Amino acid sequence: MPLPIKTFSNKDGPDCLFKALGHPLVATLAAGLLEDLRAATQVAVYDPFDILDAFSAFNDLNEINFSDLYVQNINDVGCVRRGLTAQPLSLLSRSKAEVVLVLMFDADRLLAQIDGLLPASATCRTLKSLRLPDHLITLNQKYLSPINFATNFAFFRDVGDLHTTLTTVNYWHGYGARAVKLWLCLFDDAGVPVATWEEELPDQSAGIVIDSSDVRRRFNLGPFTGQLFIHAIGIAGHDQIKYVLDIFSDGYETLSCTHDANSWPAEVYAGLPAPMGGEEVTLWVQNSHPVAIPPRSIGLRVMGVDELHWIDEVVEPFATMPINVSQIMSRPVAGTQLELHAGKYLVRPRYEVVDSRESRRIAHVNVQRTDLIPDQNLPRLRGLVGKGYILAAPILPANQYDSKVFWTPMATTQNQLAAHLTVFDREGIEVKSFPLRFLGRGEAIPISVTECLRKVKGEFLEHCGHMELTYDLVNNPEADGWLHAIFCYRNTMSGHQAETSFGSHMFNIPVTYKDQPQSYTGKPPGLSTRLYVRVGHPRLDTILHLIYPASMPWLETSNTTLSLKNGLGQEVATHTLQIPCGGSRMISIREIFRAFLAGNKNFTGYVSVRDLGCRIFGYHALVHPEGAFSLDHMFGF
Repeated sequence: MPLPIKTFSNKDGPDCLFKALGHPLVATLAAGLLEDLRAATQVAVYDPFDILDAFSAFNDLNEINFSDLYVQNINDVGCVRRGLTAQPLSLLSRSKAEVVLVLMFDADRLLAQIDGLLPASATCRTLKSLRLPDHLITLNQKYLSPINFATNFAFFRDVGDLHTTLTTVNYWHGYGARAVKLWLCLFDDAGVPVATWEEELPDQSAGIVIDSSDVRRRFNLGPFTGQLFIHAIGIAGHDQIKYVLDIFSDGYETLSCTHDANSWPAEVYAGLPAPMGGEEVTLWVQNSHPVAIPPRSIGLRVMGVDELHWIDEVVEPFATMPINVSQIMSRPVAGTQLELHAGKYLVRPRYEVVDSRESRRIAHVNVQRTDLIPDQNLPRLRGLVGKGYILAAPILPANQYDSKVFWTPMATTQNQLAAHLTVFDREGIEVKSFPLRFLGRGEAIPISVTECLRKVKGEFLEHCGHMELTYDLVNNPEADGWLHAIFCYRNTMSGHQAETSFGSHMFNIPVTYKDQPQSYTGKPPGLSTRLYVRVGHPRLDTILHLIYPASMPWLETSNTTLSLKNGLGQEVATHTLQIPCGGSRMISIREIFRAFLAGNKNFTGYVSVRDLGCRIFGYHALVHPEGAFSLDHMFGF
């Protein structure tokens, strides 16, 4: 059974109660309250917002003698929670309980309202004692506001010559935040906190770099593989923590990257590729909560197959456990993909692939929606939204790379796909369209776009452009707008590989449909661009692949500015480019900022990609001269 917690609803947005109950500091804060409740002869519960089950999930209530349960909503009267039948609050005065537990953090106003209903001899307790200290709260007036719980986890490792670097930017400064700080806690593989510290951020759009080697030296730590908990305080505008995560070895034989995990644990994830020949795939199971994951609470199965393979081990609170997919699945067929049934115990997990050459790459699975049904409106909207939902990705130069696409069902209701795979040159001119007809849920396999083009348009391979997946609504009207794929790239000379995944959106149309075209913050339409790209080590070239996708014709060309900024967020150089509507550009940061970087060989900073008139979708890569490379999509803010 999944944890009885609410995390994220596409209708209502984020629910922060689980973060308030599961913050690493709260277990200590809760100890005193739980001790008092255990000492009481009888405890009545007032649960106005149906959180008793969630509270129970994070706290051991077995030795507490609950006598009665009261609710506010008349429709909840008679429901059963933790074996107690709910009574209306109006009967609270009849309770014989010694303690009344009010399951609220901000309860002062409510307590004043019900003061006359409290039993004369009863003591009233709330969740106020579980509140974080004031210096870790952004908005005191509403404790469960998402802005108070801008938290996330990051896979974090420093073992042998393998290191991790988390990079981001103080994008909250651009929304008016001042005196922003990060509260950080590093957990080792056993879930033990081995380092806790705060980082005060400059009142600028400064770069943020957290390097595993620096952390290890600072706190005199041994090798570790665990997770870093990050809590941003004093923020504005965004309640999400976005970052780039680089995994690399000392000589860059390993060079890979991924990005932030969605901070809302889900029931089901998908997009975990089965090992190809000679590969070992490790799923990093990282417990996101202060309670253990019981045996057989999470498991794997092949997409389209009913049999579920359970993980029999206990995963301790905040612990990290590597799962060898082949050992759990008894060698799944190469080219298939797996689902992870995670029971809301994990934020979006990472997986790592090591091939026969000991080359490794890291990526993440994605949330598989359980609430989607086909959108019957989409076939009727073609005249208003054109292509509609677009999933765009680079095609890398074929003289060095093979580019593949791998459709991944991302809703439990997605049983088939009819789509167009269309290739465009860098000017946005269609080169070739390939039909993908009725791929079954477990039937999708990686498709080499490079090889498809080599057979029909060999001359195109000298030029890099991009590919787009769009729905074929004529042959299959059962689309839902949640089209996902993994994009895989292999250096055909060195053998190094990278992969990234993303979902479809509507791009660059002035009308809105549901939450499309998606805005970075606020309501749609999102018709501008603000992207972050970290600049790699001087031994590496930072590559940008910028795509101007358009569901319908928009501005003829973009007016896109690339600003090179130092670690404090100060602009030191700029470059402007025009991308044709529907086209793309592949850019080397080393080349376009050659003049500045030549005199600043140890430069550290980032690039801001800005466009006020259209939405650009971007990918970034780090490339080593000997063939190792990483690639992922950019994040916007």
